[in-house]
Amino acid sequence: MGPVAMGTVQMFVLLTALWGHVAVETDRDFRMCGVWRHNHERPKLLYRLTPGCDIITISANGSTLTVQGSITAQCSNQSSWPLDSSQVPLHFCVIWEPLLDMLTLQVNGVNITLCHARGLQSSCCTHLSAKGQSKPSMYGIQDASVHGDPLSPKTIAEYSFQGDKANCMQEFCGKVEQEPSGANMIEEAVLKSGVMGRVHLPCAQSTVMELKEDFTGHNVTLPVPRGVPPNRIPSVHLPAGLRPAQRKTAKVVCTYFTNSTLFQMSSNKILEDVVGISVENEIITDLPHPVIITFRHSGIMKTHTATCVSWDTRTDPEVRWREEGCVTVSRGAQETQCQCYHLTYFAILVQVNPTTLRHLEALTFITAVGCALSAVSCLVLFVFLCRQKRGSDQSSLMHRGLVVSLFFLCVLFVLTGTVANVGHERVCHFMGALLHYMLLSSLCWMGVEVLHTFQMVYMVFSLSPKPWIWYLVGFGVPVVPVVILACMGNIYGQRTITETDGVENPYHMCWMLDSQAALVAHCITTVGLLAAVVTSGFVMLFLVIRVIHHRPEWRNKRVAFLSIWGLSCLFGSTWGLTFFSFGPLSETVLFLFCIINSLQGFFLMLRFYVLARMQKRSKNISDGTSSGSTRQHMLQGQDKRELATPEDEPVT
Repeated sequence: MGPVAMGTVQMFVLLTALWGHVAVETDRDFRMCGVWRHNHERPKLLYRLTPGCDIITISANGSTLTVQGSITAQCSNQSSWPLDSSQVPLHFCVIWEPLLDMLTLQVNGVNITLCHARGLQSSCCTHLSAKGQSKPSMYGIQDASVHGDPLSPKTIAEYSFQGDKANCMQEFCGKVEQEPSGANMIEEAVLKSGVMGRVHLPCAQSTVMELKEDFTGHNVTLPVPRGVPPNRIPSVHLPAGLRPAQRKTAKVVCTYFTNSTLFQMSSNKILEDVVGISVENEIITDLPHPVIITFRHSGIMKTHTATCVSWDTRTDPEVRWREEGCVTVSRGAQETQCQCYHLTYFAILVQVNPTTLRHLEALTFITAVGCALSAVSCLVLFVFLCRQKRGSDQSSLMHRGLVVSLFFLCVLFVLTGTVANVGHERVCHFMGALLHYMLLSSLCWMGVEVLHTFQMVYMVFSLSPKPWIWYLVGFGVPVVPVVILACMGNIYGQRTITETDGVENPYHMCWMLDSQAALVAHCITTVGLLAAVVTSGFVMLFLVIRVIHHRPEWRNKRVAFLSIWGLSCLFGSTWGLTFFSFGPLSETVLFLFCIINSLQGFFLMLRFYVLARMQKRSKNISDGTSSGSTRQHMLQGQDKRELATPEDEPVT
């Protein structure tokens, strides 16, 4: 055999294999289309259909288009139908839906039902594959195709197809699990089946009911799947306003999914039960009264949060559970009620790593009061620093930058809860980014204070950087990470913090979302910077103490405590408590963290007030060598002039 012949044989084998593969992998439904070339003034359709699973033949001659065979589960029908002769040739499609036992003929866009739907069939004749075809003729079917795959461009008088018997429900559920819109396929199939009442599938159970003009609300009893206790079945209440006003009757489908594989996300998980509710050919939103779905489930751990969510497949092709439009009502550890004002798919979302706190209400109150007091203190301290005689001194400029950033941080933290509850999603996104920026800015300014103090103590004769450089570090550097994270779009938003003992009164704030991406961003930016600032603050505190601890005034415990405490507030060392909020003392540390750091602005104001009083007292001492000035050095710690010449220096 020559090379050309060998290549032809190989090509034929390849095409045959591909055709067989297509026949096996085609949809369980069947759609054969073509162009009927006829020569008759009155063309007609002839069909003869009987139950069984054998061969279906689609043929045509000059006057008649014939569909006959044995592929239906229950349908037995034969008749003839006159066709419109005004269009020559006639375009037609034969559509077989074995799950519904439904056969339809489309002629020039007009549907003719040869076998009406008879419910969902468990056993059916499916996977129709090409069995044979006749020779080309003058009249017949031209440009025939199956599922868009061409059979022959020539005019063929007859095509025959062979069916295989299969469990249609099992195959249908298997396909549903592979499709992104598989849940919609179930509801569409249930509606097309024409069944009223209960419909059972291996992957879902549905209840179909008709809403009439006198509909005033109804409690739906969902079918009980095999192996599920009746007391675990969700209950559904349909409100009176569900029927569209422009329609006298409407079908509603309530579907109960016991396998949530179709609906799971990667970051969070939903409970096994999912309920889908839809009205035939309608999009239902903004209901005057909510649809109430009561889910009954196993006990949810106190460290987890259960939230009613919905997935609208029209707006989100991929699974995305949203809380909008639903209100969660907890009715105990084993029952959750969802009150929703639209129709779609509903479930209970369990956050895998939720943010929970004990004594949430007390901690929230303490932090809010502390931040409010610190904001006022920062305002007073800023005015005080601006009114100093030597207002151009660099130390004073550093202090002003820290005070301004702390002021806005406290104000934003007080307002974030209100914005999260009443603001739009985009507003909360902006608020979360702004709060993150002010936190990073405050930490940067604490780092600036550490660097400036080191320069004043250990680099006395070196030139200090220009003030604008420090301000660029304090206010400019935090802009870069915040802008990058804000552009990502999935970092900032509404964050919910719940009480460990229950979810009745959660605290909502605009901050970073409870997601993997936001957690990584938080660890890199906030925690990383905080660790650097706290570490450098403790090191600088140690160095300053080492310089001044030999002085006689250090023996005064009150002065020593005020020195260490004042510098700790200035350097941000107190923020290091967050790294010790674990173990048996975690609650105590958490309370200390909230109290001390929310009052940081207030403590800074006290520090400068004490310094001012000591300066005033030292000026009133006649000999000019009293311990007052030395105590002032210990409280300031970062000014090189005070360490070098301790008499009568101004407060910085």
